[in-house]
Amino acid sequence: MPNQRLSVVVTRRLPDVVETRLKELFDVELRDDDTPMRREEIAEAMRRADVLVPTLTDEIDATLLAQAGSQLKLIANYGAGVDHIDVHSARQRGILVANTPGVVTDDTADMAMALMLAVTRQIPQGLAAMQSDTWRGWSPLAYLGTRIGGKRLGILGMGRIGQAVARRARAFGMQVHYHNRRRLRPEVEDALEATWWESLDQMVARMDVISINCPHTPSTFHLMNARRLKLLKPSAVIINTSRGEVIDENALTRGLRAGEIAGAGLDVFERGHDINPRLRELPNVVLLPHMGSATLEGRIEMGEKVILNIKTFADGHRPPDQVLPGML
Repeated sequence: MPNQRLSVVVTRRLPDVVETRLKELFDVELRDDDTPMRREEIAEAMRRADVLVPTLTDEIDATLLAQAGSQLKLIANYGAGVDHIDVHSARQRGILVANTPGVVTDDTADMAMALMLAVTRQIPQGLAAMQSDTWRGWSPLAYLGTRIGGKRLGILGMGRIGQAVARRARAFGMQVHYHNRRRLRPEVEDALEATWWESLDQMVARMDVISINCPHTPSTFHLMNARRLKLLKPSAVIINTSRGEVIDENALTRGLRAGEIAGAGLDVFERGHDINPRLRELPNVVLLPHMGSATLEGRIEMGEKVILNIKTFADGHRPPDQVLPGML
């Protein structure tokens, strides 16, 4: 659509610098408050916009796509994950889907390490004692955790983020192991000093820490199911900064309550912000509100990718971060 100022609807508040740039380039409708759009609002936006900019809080399914106007030609997702968008249905309707990959790699990997340390070193317990003024001085047995140096880390999903976690873990002296759909090239394995396991079952049974870094797809739903969680050592810790649906959350909660799993650090949850109340009550769990990618730098870079995808499309070219059904 060269030489045409596109109509763009953004479903959530974005950093000011991103919104300012969008207004300069496009005929854009921005969100006034930082709340998710209702389903009816999204449907209405899709009937009038050339481009929709949703986030992971927006479920863009086949039913919603059927209500889109003929002028809607691009869904420029603000975020890397697209499991909330029916990419197949969009393609059938001639609507392109783009995302923002690679931007939050380091931020998410940092958070995985932060959760790992928080769980193994009892940081939340120490923080709670200080904030409640119940700490009565140092004791040799107080807040005893375990060191991560020398421990075996099993990474489930060795894409950009998994590899970034591996690099950080090596700096902490951890032994890096991984399971992936495809084995990494030998030179990449060597650089990461990583050991590949063809069998996920065999890997998880031998690890001290499991880090979930794979996307949510039909094949990864409940990949860490009740049977596989029971393979974990009682001293093992599981970290998830990827997608909550990869873990059977009820089975994880039972394992943690029973002492079959030592601890968990979770930034994502199976039912979004509807957290299992039993999970909240457990002392060996650290829960965060999906803040793995929450850095100002990362959010701005995500916005820049969205703008580049829209601008490239407006110039009559394929968006650089177009998502194809075969990629999922």
